[in-house]
Order: sequence, then C-alpha cells, then structure tokens
Amino acid sequence: MDDQELHRRIDELVAEEHRLERAHIGQALSEEEQRRLRDLGVQLDRYWDLLRQRDARRRAGQDPDAAQERPASVVEGYRQ
Repeated sequence: MDDQELHRRIDELVAEEHRLERAHIGQALSEEEQRRLRDLGVQLDRYWDLLRQRDARRRAGQDPDAAQERPASVVEGYRQ
C-alpha cells in the first residue's frame, strides 16, 4: 500500500469516526457502535504507524515498500 492509498484509507476511517460521533451528540453509543469506534481507532493507529515507517525508511534511503503493517497488539502498546 503506497502513501496515497494510506492517506485515502485514513481519511475514510476518520470520516466514519466523525459520522459516528456526530450522530450521537448528547446520546450514548450502543455497544456495537462503541466497539466500531474502538476498531476504527485501532485501524487508524495501525495505518498511521505504517505511514511513519514508510517515511522513516524513505529518509534512511531504504525502500518504503518494505514497511509492514504491525499487529494491533504491537501498535496499541506504544507509549504516547
């Protein structure tokens, strides 16, 4: 997946996340919606991580296409 595709997918996920949140302003989300919101956050974290890996590889003179999407268990364990 190239940078353009990653940005497109990130934009789609962010749009869905915002739709979900706006649809429930002042109202609680259902369990399914809460689960979807968490899943969106995890997938966004994974795509942002992949984008950062690609950028780091490019800056180091390496092939950005060799970057690989890391599992959620790894990405979600990062310190902010």
